[in-house]
Amino acid sequence: MFGLVPFVSHKDLEKEDNLFNRFLNVFDEPFMDNFRMPEFKVDVKDNKDSYDLTAELPGLKKEDISLTYDNNYLTIATKHADSKDEKDEKGNFVRRERSTSSMSRSFYIDNIDEAGCTADYKDGILSVHMPKKAVTEQTGHTIAIGA
Repeated sequence: MFGLVPFVSHKDLEKEDNLFNRFLNVFDEPFMDNFRMPEFKVDVKDNKDSYDLTAELPGLKKEDISLTYDNNYLTIATKHADSKDEKDEKGNFVRRERSTSSMSRSFYIDNIDEAGCTADYKDGILSVHMPKKAVTEQTGHTIAIGA
């Protein structure tokens, strides 16, 4: 015949789509939570003369957080260790659990005055104030084009 294509119903495509979605949904199962990369919410506000960053880090202590600025990248890193012990009347362990977690995020922030940066951590919120460097007027010049 002349290039006839067999008719494929949408139901056949839906079956394949459902099969694919079921495969992807495996990664939403609760046992997969341990394999996901932890993350935290961050807002960066560009003011006229500074940048203000706020990061939500609930449940952490100040000692669990490190903040570095290197090569124009601001990096927030956290590391938290936790243990929970349950003992019976004799002091024997009934259950003992230990866990560690770490998170890290980096942001490219150029033209800041490193010496003037300040950070504060209160009620699970990390606030970082980064003043911008004073902008110097750049003067251009004409470049002569040779022969």
